[in-house]
Amino acid sequence: MSTPTGPSAGTASRQEYAAAPRELKRRRRAAEAAPWRGPQRRYDILKEATIALLVVTVLVVLLAVLFSSPDVPPVTLQAWASAQPKGFTEIALSELNGTSNSATYGPPYNHQSGFVQNLWGFSIQNAIGVTDPINPATDFILDPLSTVSGQPALTAALDRYKAASHNRQMAWDAAYGRALGKARVSSGRLVVPKARYGPVAEMMSALLAMARSGGLDTALVEHSSFYLTNYTNPILFIGDSWKAQHGASYWGKIVTAQNMAGSQWGVMNETGSWPGQPWLWLYTMWYQIPPMSTSNNGDIEVLAIMTVCSLALLFAPFIPGIRDLPRLIPLHRLVWRDYYRSYPTAKGARSPERAPPKGS
Repeated sequence: MSTPTGPSAGTASRQEYAAAPRELKRRRRAAEAAPWRGPQRRYDILKEATIALLVVTVLVVLLAVLFSSPDVPPVTLQAWASAQPKGFTEIALSELNGTSNSATYGPPYNHQSGFVQNLWGFSIQNAIGVTDPINPATDFILDPLSTVSGQPALTAALDRYKAASHNRQMAWDAAYGRALGKARVSSGRLVVPKARYGPVAEMMSALLAMARSGGLDTALVEHSSFYLTNYTNPILFIGDSWKAQHGASYWGKIVTAQNMAGSQWGVMNETGSWPGQPWLWLYTMWYQIPPMSTSNNGDIEVLAIMTVCSLALLFAPFIPGIRDLPRLIPLHRLVWRDYYRSYPTAKGARSPERAPPKGS
């Protein structure tokens, strides 16, 4: 038998090698399109769905009983002003004179730097800038009071305060702050000693009454559309209460009682007696670990850690070593142990999922 030699033989070999993958793909498609010829067993999908529904229902009820979050009433400015009129007025004054947390926060609310965080010298807050501009003196105090009608004394006080110079306003605020330290609560009313604080007393008295009636909660909520309600302003106002000197922080007392303070580790569902958000444990855990637990840049540091973890999870199929874990730790063989027990395969050999079609 003669064997072809020369250039034509090499060309034929290369053509056959190039055609091999196409032939393999054709055979694979034919095998996948062929009817299943492996083992079969009866499967009742309605029975399985019913069992799954019952199991999930029992688990949900059991978890709701054992790990449900308390269905506490909402935290409002009305409740705060009624419980702590002196502490509320103190924080309202700090909003007016620009010394509150909200007034000194920084981006995204204003151009201050009180709570600007950075990572390795880079600040995401400053990079993004002020996206939700808030002026607490105007948005929390002056504008809500301007909506009150039928009170000529309040209207005159507002006009006098707005017309005064900044230095004069600060002098009035400081005088009222000193007098507030000697104030007392009588029959639910805040009685402040007389001093040279100009129109501030009338304004703070009206604001306290507005808050206790629930009107301030309504005035601070922004409705940008029928379906969108923005509670940023009342949340910031209430959050500022932790700096109150006259009485314990209203917000601090609530979060501590619910194990939600910064030194604690708690996760709460917002409404209803249902399990809290267990998926947040990974995020809140980092706040309990140094240096995040004591760092002034804890938020941005936790954000960076969670970003790295999320990217690692997203790209796990492409990371050498991690992507090999299912092969190195073959849990799938435990799940499908009946199949692998009946159809053992040699190490490295392909499992016989489909028999090849006839004639292939």
